[in-house]
Amino acid sequence: MNSTIELLAPRYDIAWYPWAVQYFFMIALSYATLWLAAPALVFGRQTWLPTARLALLACLTTTLVAPVALLADLHQPLRFWHFYVHANGHSWMSIGSLVLPLYVTGVIVLAWLAWRPALQARRQAPGMVGFTARWLSLGNTPTPRALLVLVGLGTLVLSTGIMLYTGAEVAIVKARPLWHTVWLPPMFVATGFIAASGLILVLDRVAGERSTAVSRQMLKVMFGACLVAGLVAGSWFLDGINVSAGSVAAAMKSVRGSAEWRGTALWGGLTGLLLFGAVLYLITRPASRRPTLYAWAWLLGLVALHVGWMFRWVVLMDVQTVARHSAGFHHYGIPAGSSGILGIVGTFGLWLTAALLIDLLLPWRQAHQGGSAAELSTAPSTPAHPAPKSAAETTEGAPSHG
Repeated sequence: MNSTIELLAPRYDIAWYPWAVQYFFMIALSYATLWLAAPALVFGRQTWLPTARLALLACLTTTLVAPVALLADLHQPLRFWHFYVHANGHSWMSIGSLVLPLYVTGVIVLAWLAWRPALQARRQAPGMVGFTARWLSLGNTPTPRALLVLVGLGTLVLSTGIMLYTGAEVAIVKARPLWHTVWLPPMFVATGFIAASGLILVLDRVAGERSTAVSRQMLKVMFGACLVAGLVAGSWFLDGINVSAGSVAAAMKSVRGSAEWRGTALWGGLTGLLLFGAVLYLITRPASRRPTLYAWAWLLGLVALHVGWMFRWVVLMDVQTVARHSAGFHHYGIPAGSSGILGIVGTFGLWLTAALLIDLLLPWRQAHQGGSAAELSTAPSTPAHPAPKSAAETTEGAPSHG
């Protein structure tokens, strides 16, 4: 007598919504732009100052928005206090709940110290600008450079904790072979620096700076980050095809029969190679042609932002469509509400609002490594070009550096 045994495998809803993608993207931009601001603001490299000012603007705005996306991803935002009353030293999320507030505080204090001399110089300005300057400057005493350096170094240390916990809290999940790999955390960091350098290129264009020095520096950073990301991706792939056991091999086996995943891999590889090739082409051009070519570098910035965001979408969202208890894949359609398209657009809208308010009320273009308002007004201007050859060239770059 024949008998049939039917096995039913439940389908679980996804655990992380697009809010998680927004958080991982914003926090990666935050810690990467902090490191891009550090050469000038923390270590005193004056030739990096135009870049540092844009990077600090990007760092503060993304730092303010990232926790909002994180709270939204908790589904019940007011339960965040559970992390503190039920702390768990073995949970990366619990560790992150301690590191993140310290990091956000460090970034805010660092930005305040860097902008304080310029705020002091605006204390007599009329209207909301003067009111904001008087309220935020907290007196006329000079800002100690040593204090800014100390806060900057402490925040950089905290940022490494952010890099570690955001990568580890995903890679620690053994139930998902596509997540459970040592290659994921460094890939998060590398693509974060790709996107951060792209964001600075876009801000340089939108803010009207159009500095050749900024473009040159960010293209070099993007080139290095693309190279690191390519090495990590190549090692990841070789690990999967040369080892018969392990999480990487299991991950590749789980998506081997999917045309969509093959298309995703092809898209990712071609986009990365295109970006890498375009950046290499720009940075190897003769010096006489660079100002003209760098005027279009912001387009590569948009591509870099796309790479950073889409990598996180694939890792955090597409991976959840791979069935864990049965064969095949689950379809995920992005909803139109706050847990989908509206949430994605709203997060970027909140970031844009923060950037516009800071541009309107705060002197981010005069960020400096401490000092006083008097020193800021008498300090020589830092040129965007090391050796300008014409009057037209001297008008480019960040104006009125302190």
